[in-house]
Amino acid sequence: MSTAPRRIRMHERDNVAIVVNDGGLPAGTRFEDGLCLVDAVPQGHKLALHAIAAGQPVLRYGVCIGHARQPIATGAWVHERLLQMPEARALDQPLPRPEPAPALAPLAGYSFQGYRNADGSVGTRNILAISTTVQCVAGVLNLALQRIKAELLPLYPNVDDVVAIEHAYGCGVAIDAPGAEIPIRTLRNLALNPNFGGEVMLVSLGCEKLQPDRLLPPGSLPIADAQASSRVRLQDEQHVGLGSMLDSILAQARAHLERLNRRQRETVPASELVVGLQCGGSDAFSGVTANPALGFCADLLVRAGATVMFSEVTEVRDAVDQLVSRAADAEVAEAIQRELAWYDAYLQRGRSDRSANTTPGNKAGGLSNIVEKAMGSVVKSGTAPIAGVVPPGERACSKGLLFAATPASDFVCGTLQLAAGMNMHVFTTGRGTPYGLAACPVIKVATRTELATRWHDLMDLDAGRIASGEASIETMGWELFHLMLDVASGRRTWSERWGLHNAMVLFSPAPIT
Repeated sequence: MSTAPRRIRMHERDNVAIVVNDGGLPAGTRFEDGLCLVDAVPQGHKLALHAIAAGQPVLRYGVCIGHARQPIATGAWVHERLLQMPEARALDQPLPRPEPAPALAPLAGYSFQGYRNADGSVGTRNILAISTTVQCVAGVLNLALQRIKAELLPLYPNVDDVVAIEHAYGCGVAIDAPGAEIPIRTLRNLALNPNFGGEVMLVSLGCEKLQPDRLLPPGSLPIADAQASSRVRLQDEQHVGLGSMLDSILAQARAHLERLNRRQRETVPASELVVGLQCGGSDAFSGVTANPALGFCADLLVRAGATVMFSEVTEVRDAVDQLVSRAADAEVAEAIQRELAWYDAYLQRGRSDRSANTTPGNKAGGLSNIVEKAMGSVVKSGTAPIAGVVPPGERACSKGLLFAATPASDFVCGTLQLAAGMNMHVFTTGRGTPYGLAACPVIKVATRTELATRWHDLMDLDAGRIASGEASIETMGWELFHLMLDVASGRRTWSERWGLHNAMVLFSPAPIT
């Protein structure tokens, strides 16, 4: 990259730009057009393109991200302490009418090698998942998993992995309280993820509040073969000691592994992808490089007939006007508004608001507040009409671009997208995170070349080449699209190679007793 001072302005209305250069720029730096920095400005942080009076809006992405608390000089460093964050858009007032762009032109001829399931869904991996009703069984199940991986998995080479769906729920909770249905339906739909091949194995304790029949009611599983579902209850009298429990789990696992091992990859259209989009450890480059490239790729996926989910309520809350105007119809617009309002009320009960989202790392990376973060986050959804809304814990039931209404927490969002049916995950990051999921391949996209180089064996794609001028948003979007097809066909991501997997974390708004 050139050592000449560089800045990026996102919109013609903007009165700030961000510094591109690694390490930032010192005070006194003069740009080619004559603008001179009066402060040292770190990489990714904002500089004032002209003088901004106290109380005037500071504009980035063409949007007011705050009002100046004091006069800001031309060439000054514009950081969060200088900004008063705007109030959130009221949701009880009329919002824009849906005026979605025309449907995108179809994109045909793309496919991948996936696992076709009996219910019509397609997996990108062939995994045995063992569900649980309660955290009490986690220790026993983890011991069983160690034996399964050491003794059984090598005998079934077509099975990619065995994972435990363990969680901190199931007992000691107000299981009939409002909101308690969210973690229960999340666990139910996690068991049905396409990467698990329709094999549902459940380990319970016996005395917990979340009984197996409540988690998986009879007739609730769209599984043709009854043998594909099995249960082990540790408190059953037949279990005499730990060894007996482990033997029961291994015996059930063997039957599932035998069926999974008979599965073979086959050519399926790209329309069978169910892709979750997420960003974490975001910085000011997220909305400049990685997220716009992902947005271009999201449009390609929608054109190919795939299902694409963007999420993170607090990270799109300030883009509500954009979301509602992109809704495919009034029903979708109302669903968006309803989910955002529900989350507003949820935060208010905890005496918090959307501003709690932004982390110290976000601010160190140049994001002054949640408004600025939201404008860079929402661009990963692309430009397609929003075809539907998926409430937390529900399963996606339609194609196209969907808003999956999840919290912004990386682990909670990923878990809910898995429950919605995600078989492929794309995660953009600017500060860097080793995040991964055992149940689904995760493609990690770095917003900056410096991060991609320093974390060369953790990042799968370097979108920082957009900022340096080595690549365009379009070429990077196509590169990501082809990488996704390769990964869906079995190519392992860095997180898969290293076995870097975060725990699934349930969203549970109901009380603990």
